[in-house]
Amino acid sequence: MRARLRQALTTDLPGRVETMSRTSGGGLSVARRREIGREVLDTAVAAHSEAELLAGCALVDSATEQRVVDQVLDEVFGLGGLQPLLADRSVETIAVNRFDRVFVQYNDGRRAQVAPVAASNLELTDLIRTLAARASSEERRFDRGSPALNLQLPGGERLFAVLGLTAGGVTACTIRRHGYLTATLLQLRRRGTLDIGLERFLRAMVRARKNVLITGGTGAGKTTLLRGLAAEMDPLERIVTVEDAFELGLDRDPERHADVTALQAREANVEGEGAIDQAELVRCGLRMSPDRIIVGEIRGSEVIPMCNAMSQGNDGSMATLHASSSKIAFTRLASYAAQGPERLPLEATALLVASAVHFVVHLDRAADRTTRVIASIREVIDAEDGAVISNEVYRRGPDHRAVPVAGALRADTLDDLVAAGFDPDLLARPEGWWTP
Repeated sequence: MRARLRQALTTDLPGRVETMSRTSGGGLSVARRREIGREVLDTAVAAHSEAELLAGCALVDSATEQRVVDQVLDEVFGLGGLQPLLADRSVETIAVNRFDRVFVQYNDGRRAQVAPVAASNLELTDLIRTLAARASSEERRFDRGSPALNLQLPGGERLFAVLGLTAGGVTACTIRRHGYLTATLLQLRRRGTLDIGLERFLRAMVRARKNVLITGGTGAGKTTLLRGLAAEMDPLERIVTVEDAFELGLDRDPERHADVTALQAREANVEGEGAIDQAELVRCGLRMSPDRIIVGEIRGSEVIPMCNAMSQGNDGSMATLHASSSKIAFTRLASYAAQGPERLPLEATALLVASAVHFVVHLDRAADRTTRVIASIREVIDAEDGAVISNEVYRRGPDHRAVPVAGALRADTLDDLVAAGFDPDLLARPEGWWTP
């Protein structure tokens, strides 16, 4: 029944939509298309039931019919077999190793295998192609010529899929959900990510227009913390964001960020033309008169134009970076700079980073392995012999939560933070303020 209904919908819907579009004199919304789709399916269900009755077959009950209709509508207009998983707000990560090998991780750290999300590899591939075609900004390819897909789903989730690159050549995908599409430092403190000392320290960093690099592993909460820091900016500041795929979403929060231009990298077309990477977008962003530039995640050669932006007047800019510690971040930056077209040597990269980045904030899991916490903060001091020199002003405590290091912060930096409202007495408690 499901296959028959899907066939009826894919056959009849385009003509109905075209007719309605001509009648209305314009395009139809997704909601209106779905309404038309339901009308098509209602007709198909009636025809199916009549045929089954004439054949002497047992009829399915109305509840089952409705459930199948909803499934087909979700496949065509929604997220197909992914829909129920994404509807479960406790699901944080979905790993589809193949259409019938699906695992989820919940926000409390639990992992479980769940039901298949498609009936076949072809159906899963078609579903992902449909999602790519409906991407919010522009259609993205998903075929043998472009076998890796990175996009944001309508609900803000991040999907990455591959075609023909896995063992057996099956399609696979991973979906990551950010539990908090908006965040403030106060909210993060209440969730246990930071204590009141860190909250006020970070707030002063933003208000003092310090350039910040946020580091951590996959799923550490880098984007959420970046949103929290951005929430401390003046709502009228002009912000340009640069991302590989839209995820940060500051432009969707006009109360906190009224003046935002969000830029997204673009893949090449079928002729191999038209690609724009993050490095070029940072250069474009600098021409848009920003007060601050934010790079969602440094992945390659954009490190050089980003550092140039930070060191040439766009103070208060921010970025995230995958790194296993706050100190390793400098090695990662040097590696990306060496791979870029400029091929910067270590000495030049270290000087550039030291002149651009003021603080590195590192996120990790607490000792309980479930709570995301700030584990370290480094102040960048200088560069010498090809290495970035830094002081760890907050270090990892026994339970991985960051605690202040007495006297580590430079006096002139402390003066800047105090002028921005920070109370230096918050650094005097060696165990931090995680407990009253």
